[in-house]
Amino acid sequence: MSKIDVVRAAMVEAMKAKDKERKDALSMLLSALKNGEIDKRQPLTEDEENAIVKKEIKQTKETYDTAPEGRDDIRAEAEARLKVYKEFAPEDMGADQIKEIIVQVLKELEIDSPTAKDKGKIMKVLMPKVKGKADGKLVNEILASMFA
Repeated sequence: MSKIDVVRAAMVEAMKAKDKERKDALSMLLSALKNGEIDKRQPLTEDEENAIVKKEIKQTKETYDTAPEGRDDIRAEAEARLKVYKEFAPEDMGADQIKEIIVQVLKELEIDSPTAKDKGKIMKVLMPKVKGKADGKLVNEILASMFA
């Protein structure tokens, strides 16, 4: 069952429960997923669906963070949408899992003690392995902490 079907079913439940806020958030998520499918012109893979959900979460966080002072209505709406979106988001990798993958990449590239000069080479191999599964900022911080 695709994420589109799951979100659509949840949206129907929200409509039956007359939960307008939840229904609206699910409607926006469903729209984003369908647009992704239309752009691709074929069904989305699970990774692509997860990437779209993550993108929606990121955009909603930005909306929350950039809302003008005193606009609690915008913040409340963004907060409610975030709560709904997170139900459909994949679980992010933890710091330990990211470190394991970094160690594998270092072995793969035959780098014993990474330096700042190696960062580009490492990231080029590392990011495709963690894309959609880990926060890029966290990956960057962990990698930076491992430099000699």
